[in-house]
Amino acid sequence: MKAPRKIVLIGSAHPLRGGLATFNERLIREYRNNGEDAYIYTFSLQYPSVLFPGKTQISSEPAPENLPIFIKVNSINPFNWIKTGLELRKQKPDLVIVKFWMPFMAPCFGTICRIIKGNRHSRVITIIDNLIPHEHRPGDRLLSSYWIGSVDGCVAMSKSVLDDLETFDAKKPKLFCPHPLYDNFGDPVSKHEAVSRLNLDPAYHYVLFFGFIRDYKGLDLLLEAFADERLHQLNIRLLVAGEFYCDPKPYQEIIAKHHIGDMVIMSNDFIPDSKVLDYFCAADLVVQPYKSATQSGVTQIAYHFNKPMIITDVGGLAEFVPHEKAGYVVNPVPAEIAAAIVRFYRENKESEFSANAAIEKQKYSWANMVDTIDKLLVSP
Repeated sequence: MKAPRKIVLIGSAHPLRGGLATFNERLIREYRNNGEDAYIYTFSLQYPSVLFPGKTQISSEPAPENLPIFIKVNSINPFNWIKTGLELRKQKPDLVIVKFWMPFMAPCFGTICRIIKGNRHSRVITIIDNLIPHEHRPGDRLLSSYWIGSVDGCVAMSKSVLDDLETFDAKKPKLFCPHPLYDNFGDPVSKHEAVSRLNLDPAYHYVLFFGFIRDYKGLDLLLEAFADERLHQLNIRLLVAGEFYCDPKPYQEIIAKHHIGDMVIMSNDFIPDSKVLDYFCAADLVVQPYKSATQSGVTQIAYHFNKPMIITDVGGLAEFVPHEKAGYVVNPVPAEIAAAIVRFYRENKESEFSANAAIEKQKYSWANMVDTIDKLLVSP
């Protein structure tokens, strides 16, 4: 019988909140379910408060059970990077995994991993959300290059990111693996029950925008789409569920300009994991009107709940939602978003698209992610 491998993931996890923590915890649970000795080194400080756009970085949810999480890493303290790197170098993990999402983290992650690899045993694999951020800052490319130089292989979760990787290091082993399904939010409940639990009016149908609100995610485009007179005739409401990570004023001004306040329900606190299923199960349709993107975890939550989607044809999004099968792929303009919503309801597409989503989601397994990482470990 093969001895279990020692695997450490360095990155966000409880008590931190958000999609990164959810992803990392679910991946390490997959390894542990496979009998591996897998654990997480998370942040004691992830972002300085001046750089964090939300209300709090800390989760109100209980810690995940049977998941070893050690609070160790300070993203801005070089002495901590050295200490953490030396500690893990001594432990000699067989595999180090780092989910990379923004260049700001490159000095921290890159330094720690370079020190770990001094043991001439540990291999470092990175799962890349973005190498080139949606919101550009000076020095981004230099920092991302520093990070890529510290790893042994890369997993890209969209083909657009795989293309970006080629521009940084054409020889570095790299593979594509789509974002796995977020299957950890519980089993679906009926639409009636979810609407009741959210205290929504059951007389309406609900279109969902979900997740942190940032400019590149295009909520303004969706609000402009709801100004279309045809939508006013559909007995629908837009449910916006997510915390503002940007100035809310421009969005409020669009609502006021088009007099659509009665059509938009703003739920702008952070949505804890225990409430996610209510928002998705209450909705007929999930809309992701992004102006730029690589991939989106929201897509994988929608798939878990068999929800039809409207997504914009930017970055890697269209790779994951087949047009006119599990939803619609449109250009990021209000008129096309509005037309897709109208078509969805007038042609009664919910049952057809939901059934197709249930089939389509089968390809997005965590076992596939683990297998992809293992393939990189045997790359020359």
